[in-house]
Amino acid sequence: MITFTNVSHVYKNGNGIFDVNLHVEPGEFVYLIGPTGSGKTTIMRLIYMDLFPQKGIIIVKGYNSKKFKKRHVPKLRRDIGMIFQDYQLLEDRNLFENVALPLHILGKNKTEIYNRVMAILMEVGLDDKIKQFPNELSGGELQRACIARGLIKEPHILLADEPTGNLDPSTAFHLIKLLEKINKNGTSIFMASHNYGLIKDRPARFIEVQNGIVRQ
Repeated sequence: MITFTNVSHVYKNGNGIFDVNLHVEPGEFVYLIGPTGSGKTTIMRLIYMDLFPQKGIIIVKGYNSKKFKKRHVPKLRRDIGMIFQDYQLLEDRNLFENVALPLHILGKNKTEIYNRVMAILMEVGLDDKIKQFPNELSGGELQRACIARGLIKEPHILLADEPTGNLDPSTAFHLIKLLEKINKNGTSIFMASHNYGLIKDRPARFIEVQNGIVRQ
């Protein structure tokens, strides 16, 4: 589903990733671990094809980075959900409207949007918060809202970039359990984290990144 072959992407300051090889199978739960600045977010952006390798090839869901065209972006990203550490929710829209936005972009009708949004909010335990705005939600609720938004397109892959970084240990643990439940339903999870202590005992595969070098 996701394959990196001898992939490098280096920024002007010399940071980046170097000769990365990795493969993620459909349905896997993979933790990408390493300190801040080690290259985890770069790998995430390459999977999402927000960046492209300067060397090597990436294949995601059959899309080859060497042959990727701008017209392929919407279809690829329809199959990839994103969860961000800084939430990136729209402050002027309530929870329902934030989660529904990707479906509006896809042109879904009002009935389908309502049914799908309510179903996913129920799954993440926020169906009683639909009229609340982001500034009225706790950190854990905001992150669950981001999970709901990432899942609303029913993607095959869910990328989570440090989703527990701003959460207290108890809330972070419950978030991990929620992601594991989503994974058991068939969604591949690729989660970046610098907090090894939180996830070290979880039943998943670990890929370590240190100074742009991947160790498996």
